[in-house]
Amino acid sequence: MRGILILGFIFFAGSLSAQTLAERLGYKKTDRLLIVNNDDAGMCHAANTATINGMEKGVIGSATIMMPCPWSNEIVKYAKENPDKGFGVHLTLTSEWKNYRWGTIASRSEVPGLYDEQGYMWKDVMEVYKASNTEEALIEGRAQIRKALDAGVPVTHIDSHMGTYQYSPDYMQIYLQLAEEFGLPARMPSQSTLDNMGAPPFRDICKKKGIIHPDYFIHEEFQYYETENVEEFWINYIKNLKPGVTEILIHAATEGDEIRAITGSAPKRIKELEFFTGDRLKQLIEEEGIIVIGYRPLFELQRKGK
Repeated sequence: MRGILILGFIFFAGSLSAQTLAERLGYKKTDRLLIVNNDDAGMCHAANTATINGMEKGVIGSATIMMPCPWSNEIVKYAKENPDKGFGVHLTLTSEWKNYRWGTIASRSEVPGLYDEQGYMWKDVMEVYKASNTEEALIEGRAQIRKALDAGVPVTHIDSHMGTYQYSPDYMQIYLQLAEEFGLPARMPSQSTLDNMGAPPFRDICKKKGIIHPDYFIHEEFQYYETENVEEFWINYIKNLKPGVTEILIHAATEGDEIRAITGSAPKRIKELEFFTGDRLKQLIEEEGIIVIGYRPLFELQRKGK
């Protein structure tokens, strides 16, 4: 009898591992699930109001907060008051704008290599790699996640601002260490992207560590993405979603002097908010039978597995 039970458990475990992520989430294998994540929440007031607008009136299912930024407190308050929403931490090691800058959460003495000569985080990913190291990335990443958790944010996932934690294999190891340490799903490049980069088998590493991530993530396609074709670009991409879970990132922001003073990409960010809260996209999603979710179901699945 004991042998039969063991064999039955092995069969059950094997059948679970053979399931797709969509099936593990309670959907059909053929279903197309979409996560729209608004990056840069907390960066400024315009990013915060766009996030809230997109979650309440549009199809933004998740967002990630830049905890070092001055406006993070505003969106943290909303995240605490709306625990059903999917808010993650947008792990930040850079401060890229000309006139609007920020520093680290960890004390400067702990992460001196993350500061430029002006006393802010470096503007560029390669500057971080040159001046800092993975130990500082681990210290700062932990500090950002802990600050969000200590503030009461029901953190559901992590991703990386400007890809700093993901463009270097060594930094990617730190990124996965943080995901495992805090029990959080993580944004992960599609397998095709990893293959194109010649990267290690990070998806296999995630599987061994029990870290859940979407099946697909937009990356190479962005080379064709311009302010002038925001609607056309996303309509074409969403029409061609594959079965499984796809994450797309946007940087939606509300129209106004603030966002236009911060970044030259303001027109694209404003158009993204218009499209992702507009009727055209909602109609397309209904016509295509696409299921919109956020990161919270992935978070709950990961915790259940633990």
